[in-house]
Amino acid sequence: MPVDFRPSVPTKPIPRHAAEAARQRLAGFPVLSITGPRQSGKTTLSRLLAPELPYFSLEDPDTRAFATEDPRAFLRQAANGAILDEVQRVPGLFSYLQGIVDSDRRMGRFILTGSSQFELIESITQSLAGRASMLTLLPFSMAELLAADRAPSSVDGLLHAGFFPPIYDRPIEPTLWLQDYIGTYLERDVRQILKIQDLAAFQRFVQLCAGRIGQLVNINSLASDTGITRVTAESWLSVLQASHLIFLVQPWFTNLNKRLIKTPKLYFCDPGLAAWFVGVRKTSHITAHPQRGTLFENWVMTELLKAQTNRGMKPSLHFIRDKEGHEIDAFIETAPDSFHAIEIKSGETIASDFFSGLDYWRAKLTRQKITPWLVHGGTAHQQREKGTVLPWNDLSPLLSSISS
Repeated sequence: MPVDFRPSVPTKPIPRHAAEAARQRLAGFPVLSITGPRQSGKTTLSRLLAPELPYFSLEDPDTRAFATEDPRAFLRQAANGAILDEVQRVPGLFSYLQGIVDSDRRMGRFILTGSSQFELIESITQSLAGRASMLTLLPFSMAELLAADRAPSSVDGLLHAGFFPPIYDRPIEPTLWLQDYIGTYLERDVRQILKIQDLAAFQRFVQLCAGRIGQLVNINSLASDTGITRVTAESWLSVLQASHLIFLVQPWFTNLNKRLIKTPKLYFCDPGLAAWFVGVRKTSHITAHPQRGTLFENWVMTELLKAQTNRGMKPSLHFIRDKEGHEIDAFIETAPDSFHAIEIKSGETIASDFFSGLDYWRAKLTRQKITPWLVHGGTAHQQREKGTVLPWNDLSPLLSSISS
């Protein structure tokens, strides 16, 4: 059965906000590299940006073998450029690409995509520095789905489904797609990168991470609860970051205040993935789930992240918290000493204590210009003295402010 929030499957791709930033980079660099999680739409965007370029997937065993064994002959097929998908699978290509680009500096000749961030960045840094521009493409944003009239109609619906493109262009239940996605990720990507033998232990580790979204990262606790060493936990956490399964939000702090927390927080790149790992299998499971509030916070943090990455900006997303627990969920610098402070609450009714963290830090940080916002799970849009209140289904004023 089709899920309740999805109308008919679209006949054409949903426009991506990152397309404009991608075109700007293609005009000014010989190579554009697009990284992001698997199934986030990298290939679709690449082929829409440059439909005239030949396309080669290095996931295909025959293509990968050709590129590995005879890179010169392989790249002769791409004399006028190409789209090379999952290019980190053949790292030896990068040095040959360097020679090709240096001999002909036409802009926008190559688009490289990859789902392993660290491998791709390392290869580009070594061989294509100054020749390639990098762009991160995450799953759909709420704004992209709203513009295409494809957005979930409820908070619980979006937290269950998440935002991966295949969920919105196929007649499939989100739970089924996410289950297969996670199985493929664990069986293929992780085994390739880490040579993990005990996949069950790794899946427990990921589930524990999902249970800690919005919390300070505690490597010792994750290692102990999984039954692995701290070194292994650090390695696994790095792989989750490299594969865009999770991201860490660093604290904002100043040397003038030693009481500020300096440990990052953990979030998933997609709320649907996080929800699946904590046991959500239906939209109705979200309503009374003990982690509904943190899943909602996770979603808002991804929207803030996408607002900047889709513009090609380096994310300036932080949080602020002191050792007494006074906290602002998101703290974003948009100009020197000018910040947007965002409090995130999943409740539909606005309570006066929702502003306590914002009030505390506005009084404390007198040297900084702070613009306060409250994002909540209801429908109220208000301009209060304590800050601007935004409903979950219209974050556009905030997202425009942090990405302009």
